[in-house]
Amino acid sequence: MSSLFDPIRLGALTAPNRIVMAPLTRSRATRDHVATEMMAGYYAQRASAGLIISEATGVSRQGNGFTYTPGLWSRQQVDAWKPVTRAVHNAGGLIVAQLGHTGRAGHPSVIGEQPVSSSETVSPVDAWTYDGPKPSVQARALTMKEIAGIVADFARAAHNAMAAGFDGVQIHAANGMLIDQFLRNSANLRTDEYGGSIENRVRLLDEVTRAVAGAIGADRTSVRLSPNGEVWGVDDSDPTPLFVAAAKTLSAIGIAFLELKEANPDGTFVSSDVPHQSPMMRPHFKGPLILNSDYDIDRAQADLDGGAADAISFGRAFLANPDLVERLRLGAPLNDAQRETFYSQGAEGYSDYPTLAEFEAVARPAA
Repeated sequence: MSSLFDPIRLGALTAPNRIVMAPLTRSRATRDHVATEMMAGYYAQRASAGLIISEATGVSRQGNGFTYTPGLWSRQQVDAWKPVTRAVHNAGGLIVAQLGHTGRAGHPSVIGEQPVSSSETVSPVDAWTYDGPKPSVQARALTMKEIAGIVADFARAAHNAMAAGFDGVQIHAANGMLIDQFLRNSANLRTDEYGGSIENRVRLLDEVTRAVAGAIGADRTSVRLSPNGEVWGVDDSDPTPLFVAAAKTLSAIGIAFLELKEANPDGTFVSSDVPHQSPMMRPHFKGPLILNSDYDIDRAQADLDGGAADAISFGRAFLANPDLVERLRLGAPLNDAQRETFYSQGAEGYSDYPTLAEFEAVARPAA
């Protein structure tokens, strides 16, 4: 049986341990969606993770619907990410870029146009804007030609990610964002080849993943899904056959790994009574499987021991503990995450969380 602290092969990458930093939106980029110097320090602090998955990064302005979040569609954005990836590599880490499109979750004041989705629907969740939360507006259903353009946007952003120094990419197909809006039938009301049947609803995920794999290699391509319960107003009436089909599709492409965010009934950030889908998906995906959501070290190791997962990704624990791997190794206490600074724009609650050594130095009484 493998330990959390054993290395693992993830496609082209060999991670030194199985403690992955989950993608975490932190809103520290500029209003032009350009990465900042502050972000280089933040990610480098967490380079002891087996692998860092970056915050969600837009493949186009249309698809970057959250405030102060980075993109990878322009030369300026590529150049701004280079110091971030360099800092992680200089600290001995690995980092992949999570690429996404927010779809109907975007607001016209942020993306400059009416949001798009699989269908003409309205998110029940307020949209993020620079003037605070506002009611979401009705999305416009994408045309066939536009869908092909979005597939191309993902492939272009993957090329840009590699040019920026990332070690690979993760396709964001979770959490109620655009690809998830095509996958699940609460949001996808289409009657063409992208709607209705499971095969049709999985089509965009398949096309995007194949395009990205064709651009940078399947061994540097990964995917994130959230297969159980409602997220950002998106849900499915029968998730098991849908996500088993998604697992088979992604396995056939040969991606580097699949990450699943599965909420628990007592989840501390997102909760769901819908059963976890990973046990049904696991036999159909032949690559490494990474699980996420509310893990502590005991549950994480138990899922490795039982064969439920090959690695575990940690979100808020990494947010608040730059040295999470060492803390878990020692069984040391963890810093608490400051929710009020999750999406603020300064260093507070971002790059100022103390390491265990720094905490002990402050707590040590004077001789």
